[in-house]
Order: sequence, then structure tokens, then C-alpha cells
Amino acid sequence: MTAPVPLDNIRGDLTCKAPLAKLVWFKTGGQADWLFEPADLDDLKLFMECLGGTTPVMALGLGSNLIIRDGGVPGVVVRLGKPFAGVEVTGELEVTCGGGAPGILAASKARDAGIAGMEFLRGIPGTVGGFVRMNGGAYGREVADILIDCDVIMPDGELVKLPVADLQYTYRHSALPESAVVVSARFNGTPGDPRDIGEEMDRIAKAREESQPLRTKTGGSTFKNPDGGKAWQLVDEAGCRGFQMGGAQVSEKHTNFLINTGNATSADIEALGEEVRERVYKQSGVTLEWEIQRVGRP
Repeated sequence: MTAPVPLDNIRGDLTCKAPLAKLVWFKTGGQADWLFEPADLDDLKLFMECLGGTTPVMALGLGSNLIIRDGGVPGVVVRLGKPFAGVEVTGELEVTCGGGAPGILAASKARDAGIAGMEFLRGIPGTVGGFVRMNGGAYGREVADILIDCDVIMPDGELVKLPVADLQYTYRHSALPESAVVVSARFNGTPGDPRDIGEEMDRIAKAREESQPLRTKTGGSTFKNPDGGKAWQLVDEAGCRGFQMGGAQVSEKHTNFLINTGNATSADIEALGEEVRERVYKQSGVTLEWEIQRVGRP
């Protein structure tokens, strides 16, 4: 397969037919046509310029909230590694994070600087780029509450700074173009005591541990909460707790989580999710929307 850009134009790692299952929480799915791990921001910018907006691009963080279909992902998967994982305090109540930085690191840096309001990032299993794109949230807060702006490489390689208003946030959705890559973000908090902030982070961590199947092959929250309701409750009331198809199962511990019991395919997981949606609709008349992204070829 011909490389999507001239290899002498890039310094990062470009891999053809790269297996993705090991990079996502479900541990299922096919290959990426190409996997690119840029050396730094300039390398990614040049790579995207060479693509010219004609090739599909998908950014990959920690691989949570994601089903990679068994047929693999067309185009290029961009994985932001260590060069994009930095977090630093850049103002009195301001934290700047790379797109590949995990939420727990962002929350911890803010805590150490006495910046409150970012504790909920401790409860989002992903990277800054992902939860800026999806308006990630947990425990009553979401990214829209704290984001100042973000730096984004657009599909044609242009690097732009977008204020939060330009993202047109709604529940778990933004107006970012599909092939755009979030490379950094600035967040704003409020003054706080590091001890109090740490206690809140500990409370969030404990709540996640007690209520969610964190030690299984899962993808995080499967369905969006409908207006005025809870997805897990609707799934439970439809009799789906523990329901299994192939190697995929609805979690006994938290019914808005699907689990790979060990030998599931991505098709098993997606089919189970669709069956749950159908049963919930028959029981309650509510059509659940997927929160987990499903990408690639069936």
C-alpha cells in the first residue's frame, strides 16, 4: 500500500496495516490502514498539510469510549504520544494541556496549583483531545464549563485556535470537523485549597471504583443519558442486566457499560448495544443514543 505522504517529509512513525485492538479498552477491532505517531506538533502539521484534507483522519487517545469495527479503520489513525502529553500551569487559574494528556494528569496539576473546578477530569477515562472533541463530562461537570480555547490542526493542516464558543458544545458533541485533531487546550478554574481538591478527586475515584466495572475490558458509558433520565436505569428496567450476545455482555455492576468477556468481537459488542437499544425502546419508548464512538468498516 502506497504511503499517504512522502516518507521523507515526516519524522514520526508511520505504520501500514497497524493492529488497533491492543490500543483500545475493549481489546477488539481491526487494523488501521495507516497509524501515524507524530514526533511533535510541526511533524503533525506537515503530515496533515501533505494529506491536504483528502484522506480520512481519526485521532486516537487512550482508546476508551470507542469501538473499532472488525474491518478496520480507513485512512489514517493519528495517535498523540508523549510529545503531546504535557500539562502546565500557564496562569493564575489557567492550565494548558496537550491533546494527548490524560484527564487524571490535568486534574492533578490543577490540584497542586490550588486550582479548583477541574476535579471531574479525574473521572473521565481519556485524553484531553478526546474529551474536548466530545465535551466530555462526569459528576455534574463538563468540558464546556472550563474550556477557554483549544489549538486544532484542521484537515488541511492549518493550525487554528478556537475559543470555546466556536465549538458549539451540546451534550457530548462539538462542531469540530471529523478529521480535525485537537493538539492542546486551555482550561480555567477557580481558587481552591489543594487538600480539598484532592479529597474531591479521591471521592470521584472511589465512586468510579465502586460503581463501574473498571477492571474489565469495557469502553466506558455506552449510551447518552436521555433528557430527564438515566441510561443505566432504562437498560436495567428493560431486563438487560447481565444480558449476553457472543462474547459481549451488559455489565452486572453498571448496566450502561458493555463488557468483552474475553472472546468478543467488535461486531458482538455493537450488536449487543443495538439489541439493548431495541429492548429499551419497547419497554419505555425511549430511543437511547450511542455515546461510545463506533468507527471503521463492519
